[in-house]
Amino acid sequence: MTVILFTGIVILLGTLLEIWRETHTFRMTRYQVASPAFSGLSRALRVVFLSDMHNKTYGPGNSRLLDAVRKEHPDLILIGGDMLVGKRGAGFRPALHFIKQLAHICPVYYADGNHEQRVKESPGKYGMDMGAYVKELREAGVHFLENEFVCMEPAGIPIRIYGLSLPSRCYGRFKKAALRTEDMTNMIGRRGRGCYNILLAHNPGYADVYKAWGADLILSGHYHGGIVRIPGLGGIIAPGFFLFPEHSGGKYIEGDSTIIVSKGIGSHTLPVRLFNPAEAVVLEFCKENLCKRPPDCIIN
Repeated sequence: MTVILFTGIVILLGTLLEIWRETHTFRMTRYQVASPAFSGLSRALRVVFLSDMHNKTYGPGNSRLLDAVRKEHPDLILIGGDMLVGKRGAGFRPALHFIKQLAHICPVYYADGNHEQRVKESPGKYGMDMGAYVKELREAGVHFLENEFVCMEPAGIPIRIYGLSLPSRCYGRFKKAALRTEDMTNMIGRRGRGCYNILLAHNPGYADVYKAWGADLILSGHYHGGIVRIPGLGGIIAPGFFLFPEHSGGKYIEGDSTIIVSKGIGSHTLPVRLFNPAEAVVLEFCKENLCKRPPDCIIN
């Protein structure tokens, strides 16, 4: 009995230490993305994707995270929402300060998540002015995409980046609200022809809709990696209290679409991570015949 008790205490302490470590460090998770659309690439294109920071800071002024992003020398920084916390008394200054610093590195494109959406819809309830937040970001050079898209040709390939602002009903608990491709088209228009279409859509629970709409690359977050991850099964629970969500975190290739779901760079309601380190995602766009195995993740 003593041995069993001692073993249980050791396992509990080890688990608590691992949870502490994973909630105080982050890693740079690397994926390569190949497509026939990249045949005209003049060079590899590097993109940093951030999601679900929830005002989390790593070092004074988020210096550790900023330094890690700078070292990647990205061509673009894409943000998938929930950088602030939609909660009374939380404020948005940590997120605002960090994102404004990102704009000094390279162009930044930001689509909202459910926390930005709830503040936008009920500013009085949360004591925050989303209009002021967006205004300061835009003045700093950040492109805030609210059911909008932008066109560009980095490294010689035409790209469209769409920011999908899902209504709050799409973030309900226990029951998944309906979303159709027609709804998406009404919000952001039809997919671009003759270009590579990148969709920033916070909730990966509607991945089938995003694919049917025609997104080439879907970038999502929201699930925080499932809080606790089980090898071979993935994340345990989604924010809407759905068990074992299909796209809990990682890279998925389904038909003509690539889906990348960030496990998030912060945490919120349940500040727990287990076998599920916080992450910033680094994407390298490359020609299909030139993609190589990305280097291992770097723990910070």
